Amino acid sequence: MKFTTEWLSQYIDSGLTAAALSHRLTMAGLEVDSVCELFRDLGDTVKVAKILSAEKHPDADKLTVCTIQVGAENRRVVCGAPNARAGMLTAIALPGAVLQNGLIIKKSKIRGEISEGMLCSEKDLGVSEDHSGIMEIPGDFESGVSLVDVLGLADTAIEVDLTPNRPDCASVIGIAREVGGFVNKKINHPVQGPLPELTGENIPFSVDVLDQEACPRYAARMLKGVTIGPSPWWLKKRLLAVGQRPINNIVDVTNFVMLELGQPLHAFDFDMLHGGKIIVRNAKPAEKIISLDGTERQLDSEMLMICDAEKPVAIAGVMGGKGSQVTDDTINILLESAYFSPISIRRTVRSLNMGTDSSYRFERGVDPEGIPVALERAIRLMQEIAGGEIVVNGVDCCGAIPAQPKLSLRVQRVCDMLGMEISADVISELLQSIEFDVVKTNGKVLTIEPPSFRVDIEREIDLIEEVARLVGYNNIPISLPVSPMSFPETGTGRRLRKKVADIMTALGFYEAINYSFVSENHFDMLGLDKNDSGRDCVRLMNPLAEDQSVMRRSLVPGLLENVKRNINHQNVDVQLFELGKVFIPTKDPQPLEEQRLTAMISGRRNQGFPLLYAGTEKADLYDLKGVIQSLLHALRLDTVSFAADEQKLPYAKDGNCVYLKAAKVIIGCFGYIAKDVLKEFGIKQDVLFMDLSLTRISELNARSKEFEPLPRFPAVKWDIAVVVPEAVGGGELLQTISDFDNPLVEKAEIFDIFRGKSVEHGYKSVAVSITYRSREQTLEDDMVAAVHKNITNLLVSRFQGKLREV
Repeated sequence: MKFTTEWLSQYIDSGLTAAALSHRLTMAGLEVDSVCELFRDLGDTVKVAKILSAEKHPDADKLTVCTIQVGAENRRVVCGAPNARAGMLTAIALPGAVLQNGLIIKKSKIRGEISEGMLCSEKDLGVSEDHSGIMEIPGDFESGVSLVDVLGLADTAIEVDLTPNRPDCASVIGIAREVGGFVNKKINHPVQGPLPELTGENIPFSVDVLDQEACPRYAARMLKGVTIGPSPWWLKKRLLAVGQRPINNIVDVTNFVMLELGQPLHAFDFDMLHGGKIIVRNAKPAEKIISLDGTERQLDSEMLMICDAEKPVAIAGVMGGKGSQVTDDTINILLESAYFSPISIRRTVRSLNMGTDSSYRFERGVDPEGIPVALERAIRLMQEIAGGEIVVNGVDCCGAIPAQPKLSLRVQRVCDMLGMEISADVISELLQSIEFDVVKTNGKVLTIEPPSFRVDIEREIDLIEEVARLVGYNNIPISLPVSPMSFPETGTGRRLRKKVADIMTALGFYEAINYSFVSENHFDMLGLDKNDSGRDCVRLMNPLAEDQSVMRRSLVPGLLENVKRNINHQNVDVQLFELGKVFIPTKDPQPLEEQRLTAMISGRRNQGFPLLYAGTEKADLYDLKGVIQSLLHALRLDTVSFAADEQKLPYAKDGNCVYLKAAKVIIGCFGYIAKDVLKEFGIKQDVLFMDLSLTRISELNARSKEFEPLPRFPAVKWDIAVVVPEAVGGGELLQTISDFDNPLVEKAEIFDIFRGKSVEHGYKSVAVSITYRSREQTLEDDMVAAVHKNITNLLVSRFQGKLREV
């Protein structure tokens, strides 16, 4: 929003310099982008001049040699303007002047004639785009005086960068209102007194609003017998100072009132409206309009249009149409002032890709109560400038305008938020200074009704922000935040995730991070049955893309996509893990969020080492089991055991995988990915996976840390090779040895499993190495033999096995 200090002074006498005004506006939340002194370089070098004589140049048909009076001296100037004549007052740029376009004026000789300056057009001086001739100054002024003083050009333009929530300041009156708030003065409104009542009776036109939701208020009045012509200098000066191009007196008034009051207006040539009707409706299918910029616009049914009895004549709130605009032949004016829904205008602007000064204001919200005020202001100015007769009555179609809320403001809440004591009386005065209605219900609570132009005030905190602005942010006490010298305690889940990530990284894995939004096709790619509970998922109401339509139920698909991407980029040896949440729908609106750890291995066993030393042997299930055992050992989870299949997993090879259990509760599983699943993901090599529930792992009790002295006596290892049925798990054998609970047994490990001709079908040979140690003495063979025999007999009897014969 751009305005000038002289224009602002018409509504309020702030008593502030331009620099002070800019600072106060910025501190009030209206950031000033620029401050520019207008025409400051023209004061001493551009003067009012009187043409004493204008004679034809002896050597050029289109040039005139003029004798110019500039104060007490006469000068000769060669001029090419067709309107130069004796007795005319005009502007002369003396030698040394620098014009707005950068031209430096010098004394020169043109076709043999001396020229001591330059007679200037309005465009040369930067006051308009008119360069049809030299500037003609109306009135009776003395030659030699400063043109800047005569035309009142000395001014300062200030540009404010408005935030989207402050459309009320997209006008000079809005800026004046803010200034009045911090200088504690009332503003001088341009329209005062009661407004005429517009009943729609006895008028030569009609208005029919078909979509009152998109157009809650539409007002119109008519002016007959106008004379279209240039605007007076004061009006052109206002527009030019803020970058607007003067067009004619009627259009200039609509632009002036928009800038003054923030209400966009539109003037129609009434004689071009078929049937004398205005119909506000949505566009019809395949309907088109040629807008004022000469472009044909294709409309759609969601765009609000201003139409006559036959066709659209304007795009509501954006731009008028070509056929009904004001021209030099216009005699009768129909003036529109309306409130359009910001959502409707925003949608139209985006669809047509055409933003205007009008749409800028309508998109953010104009003052619905300011509609008749702007209409009255504009119609009066038009009659004053263009003549004509105002039709006594008019139309004001008023529908369901959004009502302003009545808000309660707690005085103590204001004090707490600002960190300062401020009384209810002071708060009332501050808010009333910007035209808020305040009722003091008691000394602790105020009832506030925001004015209709403050569409951004919705809650108590908005009122507190207004008080803070008006008090002045720099007047709010400064206090340093209290920072206790204590180490913040990290949540248990976060500590566990960090520790697991460190362990997995130390084991040679790289961490992957994938989106929680995934494709619903993943369920089919994993081979889940249509009735599988794993298909129950949380669906997004407004997904960003089709492949991000649901919340993930598993981390497996995302990691398979990562494996595929690595293989496609020639990285065939992959070790990846991901720590993340899966989302399980429940009866409650909020889904259950479960933390999981998923990892995948594909390619060589010894990844990261050259082939010459590491070989090409592929990783297998035991490598992944070793990773899990290392993880459980580092987390000190001794209660977790491995169990055979209890249920078929659709995406596991042959449906088989190994489960991890703690107190009969499954906490995860691992195995090979099925071939058909790998094919769905475009992977042509084996992939092993593990999938653990960190949520359940975090509920387990970790073994406490125990510190023991180093053993003083040596250990001995004795082996057992026992043949047991195929269904017996190796973990069961180790658990049995552990439960034997003999002080000499330090640990037991399986080092071989054999199936062959020497072992009966349906059986397997499991070789276990048991480490014995005494804390009190060096062990002898007979001591170990007795314990070893008991353990052997226990394994044979419990698992219906027998010792393997070598």
